[in-house]
Amino acid sequence: MSRERVLELLEGVAAGSMTAEHALQKLAWLPTEDVKGNGDVSDRSAIGTEGETPFARLDHHRALRVGFPEVVFSAGKTTAQVVQICRRLHATEGGFLATRASVETMDALEREFAEVQVNRTARTAFIPFLPHEAPSLGTVLVLCAGTSDLPVAEEAAVTTQALGGTAERVYDVGVAGIHRLLDQSAALHTADVIIVAAGMEGALPSVVGGLVAAPVIAVPTSVGYGASFGGIAALLGMLNSCASGLTVVNIDNGFGAACAAIRILRTRRPA
Repeated sequence: MSRERVLELLEGVAAGSMTAEHALQKLAWLPTEDVKGNGDVSDRSAIGTEGETPFARLDHHRALRVGFPEVVFSAGKTTAQVVQICRRLHATEGGFLATRASVETMDALEREFAEVQVNRTARTAFIPFLPHEAPSLGTVLVLCAGTSDLPVAEEAAVTTQALGGTAERVYDVGVAGIHRLLDQSAALHTADVIIVAAGMEGALPSVVGGLVAAPVIAVPTSVGYGASFGGIAALLGMLNSCASGLTVVNIDNGFGAACAAIRILRTRRPA
C-alpha cells in the first residue's frame, strides 16, 4: 500500500468522512508487495527489474485479518526464492516462518540470518514475529504416538512457537503402551489446546479426546505398514473417532494443526 493511500485514509478519518473501523478494514485488505529476482541467492535485491514477472506477492496485512502473518511454504520454491521472501518478511513483519524447507534452504537461511532458529527434524526455519517480551497466547501440548511421527509433531510445535504460543512436547506415548500416556496426566490437564500426531491406525487422538476437556486437534501421519495407505487409514480412523468434537487436519499437516490451535487461543484473550 502506498503512502498516498494511507494518507488518504487517515485524512478521511480526521475529516469524519470515514470511520476508524472502516479505515482499518481497508488497511487489512489492500496492501501487497511483489517480490521479483534473478534466482541468485546472493542478490539482495527483492524488487527486480521493470516488467519482470513477480514470483511472489506478499500479503503484509494478513495478521490484521486472521491473527498471524503469511508463512512461507518452501516446497516447490527455489532456495533463492525462499531467501528473498524471508528477507522481505523479516524487514516488514519483524520475522518469518519457512516450512517444508530443504537442507539447502535451511543452510542458506542460517547464513542469511544470525538469529534464525532452524529445526531440521521439522524442516522449518523461523524468527519470531512477536517481540520476546510479548506474552504467550497460551499453551499447546503436542503429543505424538511414536518417534516416527516426530517430523510432523515438531512442525506443529515450531509453528506454535513462531506464531506466539507456548509449545510443550510429550512424545512416544502411543496406545501400544497406553501407560506412557496416562503417566502424563498433569500435562494433559493443564494445556489450553492439544495437538495429537499419530500414524498406523490413528487411535491416540480418540483416547486423548476421552480424557480432557481442552480442544483436541488430530494429525494423521503417513507412518505405518502397507494397509496404512500412506496415512489414509489413520485419517479415516480419526474422522470416525467416537471422541466427540475431535478436529482433524490433513495427513502430515502439523502446520495446519498449529494454525488451528493459534486461532483457538486467540479467541480466549482480547485482540
